[in-house]
Amino acid sequence: MSFSLTTTLPLFPLKQSTIQSPSISIPQNPNPKTQALFSNQLLSLAVAFVTLTSPPPSSLAIPSLNNPIQPPNLPSATTPFSQSKNLITGLDNGKIRPCPSNNPGCVSSNPKSSSFAFPWRIPDKSLDNALQQLQEAILETQKNAKIEIVEDTPDGKYLQATVDGNFGRDVLEFSVKGDVVSYRCMATKVTYVYPFTTALGDSKGQEERIRKIVDRLGWDAPSFSAMD
Repeated sequence: MSFSLTTTLPLFPLKQSTIQSPSISIPQNPNPKTQALFSNQLLSLAVAFVTLTSPPPSSLAIPSLNNPIQPPNLPSATTPFSQSKNLITGLDNGKIRPCPSNNPGCVSSNPKSSSFAFPWRIPDKSLDNALQQLQEAILETQKNAKIEIVEDTPDGKYLQATVDGNFGRDVLEFSVKGDVVSYRCMATKVTYVYPFTTALGDSKGQEERIRKIVDRLGWDAPSFSAMD
């Protein structure tokens, strides 16, 4: 014997919600006051429609994550330490450069240099092979010397060598023009002691280096001490 149970749920009618849009009744025979009121209603509806459909102003827009706002390019800060790491070598318009203002371990025969040294004069007997003699004197008197550049320029011959210094490698530059030798000798590494911004260095050591080379050559090298 079988039983079947059937339950009937009562049905409730659903009420539909109708959103009615605002309506404006247009009179058949409008008078001037009615026409003005009707025009104001149309204008209000138009303003409301434009306000709802217009995009937000740019000042209120949210920036896209795909295009983040980039910070402005600010100039990099320069310090005596950062400037000392970019020492420029080579001739400047055919002349030996002066000593950098932030490099106290330097001497130069350029008259604009604060650590000035007189140029050398080559004797007549050494004019033919002056550059070769200069290379030999550097290699014989300096520690771990290496000739880096030897080249002819429109303003004479240029020689560059590197040697061991107190804080790393020092660079020696020479310009041979006729019987005159201009030069610059400086440390390529400038040392600072925190928190001071004054570099450590001694041009006297560079003067002694140059003195050893010119004594080995036997060339004429005027000096301030010789004028006393």
